[in-house]
Amino acid sequence: MTADSIFAPDLLHDRCALVTGGGSGIGLGIARRLGSSGARVAIASRNLERLEESADRLRADGIEAFAVEANVRDPHSIRKAVGTTVERFGSIDILVNNAAGNFYVPSEALSPNGWSAVVETDLYGTFFASQAAFPFMRDAGYGRIVSISMTLHYRGWPQMAHACAAKAGVDALTRTLAVEWAPHGITVNAVAPGPIPTEGVRRAFAPPNDSAPDMFAVERATQEFAKKAIPLGRMGDPEDIGNMVTYLVSPAGNWITGAIFVVDGGGSLKGA
Repeated sequence: MTADSIFAPDLLHDRCALVTGGGSGIGLGIARRLGSSGARVAIASRNLERLEESADRLRADGIEAFAVEANVRDPHSIRKAVGTTVERFGSIDILVNNAAGNFYVPSEALSPNGWSAVVETDLYGTFFASQAAFPFMRDAGYGRIVSISMTLHYRGWPQMAHACAAKAGVDALTRTLAVEWAPHGITVNAVAPGPIPTEGVRRAFAPPNDSAPDMFAVERATQEFAKKAIPLGRMGDPEDIGNMVTYLVSPAGNWITGAIFVVDGGGSLKGA
């Protein structure tokens, strides 16, 4: 897919968005789709150098964007990033909780630090960012929060205990905040992507302990997996997730809250 949007270019005119983990992969695809629909976009992560490069790419597409350094595991850091976004744009209307960490490891070998790193990034980070944005959204009487979940915890997935537990928590948090914050004009939803061929997903198809895998072979493996495991026959694109997020934060999503939308080409219907 290209940066050309299927949505009207002024759909999100005057809306301001913060996308955590927005420097690459799904997060960058979401930021691009929001921006091409008229939103001003701040992208956040710990790697400011990479963020600046991504912000430059967004601006080259005609999107008003800037990079802000943030560690979602640190409440002070994400509060500062939210504050910087409000200072720069005047408001924060949209928050996309996309920052996440993950890696494959047998549960019996999962270290306490490994467990904490993923759960704190995926679950704690989602809460800390939402909590930081809440006062501004409450005072404005308007807010749209979308958190990025996943589908693996709906059936269980080997070597993913940390991520499955964290994302199950994200789903529960989404429903709870949706009920609690609805009186303030804030909707809270989640999107659960299927496999998107980001760098992390491609690594999962590489041979174990292969420090320099044949990426052509890895790409063929991902394509074969998609043909067998996904009814629609292809991996997703970051923009597929961006489309769903844009729909939810647009006026079309005004009466949707507490929902988790699976966007996976039907993959979760076929079993592990």
